[in-house]
Amino acid sequence: MHPILIQLGPITLHSYGVLVASGILLALWLARRQAPRMGLDPDDVWNLGIYMVLAGLVGAKLWYVLENYRFYAENPRALLTMETLQAAGVWYGGFLSALLVAALYVRKAKFGFLPLVDTLAAPLALGHGLGRLGCFSAGCCWGKPVATGWGVTFTSEYAAQTVGVPLGVALYPTQLYEFTTEMVVFGILLWLGTRRKFAGQLFAFYLMWYGVARGTIEFFRGDPGRTMMFDAQVSLMQVVSAGLILLGAVLWRMGARRPLESVAKAPAPAAKRA
Repeated sequence: MHPILIQLGPITLHSYGVLVASGILLALWLARRQAPRMGLDPDDVWNLGIYMVLAGLVGAKLWYVLENYRFYAENPRALLTMETLQAAGVWYGGFLSALLVAALYVRKAKFGFLPLVDTLAAPLALGHGLGRLGCFSAGCCWGKPVATGWGVTFTSEYAAQTVGVPLGVALYPTQLYEFTTEMVVFGILLWLGTRRKFAGQLFAFYLMWYGVARGTIEFFRGDPGRTMMFDAQVSLMQVVSAGLILLGAVLWRMGARRPLESVAKAPAPAAKRA
């Protein structure tokens, strides 16, 4: 763990910010490169990607505030503190907000939503995976204490002050678990992208894969404030993960009934007479 990358006087460059920014830029670059394969304009995908990033940042922060609404209701001034402004927010909030912006954008621009999200699936996995390395460098999103040999022990006083990670205790490396799953699905999506059978296949696969992975990793998370439910047996993130799995399965089933080959071979509608 190395939360501070460079510090020059009053200027502090955090490893988390560098890794997240790198993940975003690489994801946008990859999405732009993949756009022609899906029949989309690279510039449209790049521009939409910028809007989705901005919406994601706002949505993640909003979910974070809502998740801690009791604290902020009692301490409204805390909304403007550096601690709140520097907080990364909740990933699912950012993901859902970005998805909403994408749906609104494609409706106005009049191009296919499923080809778009297929274009974004692999870049999303890549960017999010690098972001989880940022979490590991900062110490946030830590795991529960573990007695086995693969636990990680954080020692940075700065990290403890900024994100509250316990020091001197072996913890499950949940950030690395998620980074690994994201890199695996990234590789699978790149391979699957050249063998795509129906529109929405890549995005459906990502939803199901990530839903299972995140829902499982949540059992090993130890950081507070994750909105535990059902007598603290599951977290809200696991409920959302179950929703993503279901949505992915529905998209897969619907798309499999309309393969790209049949769409391409379908006769064009007859021209209407004036």
